[in-house]
Amino acid sequence: MGMKPTPLPFKTSLSYSNKTMAFYYQQIDNQRQLLKAIKILLPKALSDQAKHCVIKNNKLLIYTESASWASQLRFYEQIILKAVNEVTKTRMLTMQTKLITTHVNNRMMSIRKPNLPSNEKIKSLEADSMGIDDIKLRNSLQRLSKTLQRLSN
Repeated sequence: MGMKPTPLPFKTSLSYSNKTMAFYYQQIDNQRQLLKAIKILLPKALSDQAKHCVIKNNKLLIYTESASWASQLRFYEQIILKAVNEVTKTRMLTMQTKLITTHVNNRMMSIRKPNLPSNEKIKSLEADSMGIDDIKLRNSLQRLSKTLQRLSN
């Protein structure tokens, strides 16, 4: 005759229904549907740049990777807010565009890379600054050329 297994004195974590995770999955799905509705309204190039969206305190936050695309998205604010109001059945008061950033060594860094001038142009800037009579302007241009030189290395 076999021994009957004794029940565990506690429930395993998988035996509980996880309502928290279900809530977050629902939120993510809602955000995807909302982003899809927004992208349909935008021109193709701009649609590709709208990466994420979140509703927070009756404010629509749209995330993109560059300031220039964020600026372009702002031109469509009224159209986007109207579509969001229809999808969510609520009234969004404002829209804000945000840049996607990442943490590097405890500092916020933009994903974008700076567009630096060539070494020849940096050297030309430094050389041209020597001929400027205004001391403040000359010092500013020299600091700029040193900074650009440092960033390009």
